[in-house]
Amino acid sequence: MAKFIADIDVMPLKALLDPQGKAVTASMKNLNLPEIENVRIGKHITLEVTADNETLAKAKVDEACKKLLANQIMEFYEFKLTPSK
Repeated sequence: MAKFIADIDVMPLKALLDPQGKAVTASMKNLNLPEIENVRIGKHITLEVTADNETLAKAKVDEACKKLLANQIMEFYEFKLTPSK
């Protein structure tokens, strides 16, 4: 058995309005940073998974994302898996 660290990013679908991102974008102008625009806000999740190999670990992380960590109607996710030290 090996341990892996998964770094997961969950973001709102690009076709959907991101109210938090819009609010932050508007605030950038108030902070004299008008060059910053189209802010999108999501979440970053880190977890550790134990599996026989990297393929099985990826499958478990993908399952966790689909079943719990991301709302696939409104969000998309991507992740990177690295061996734990």
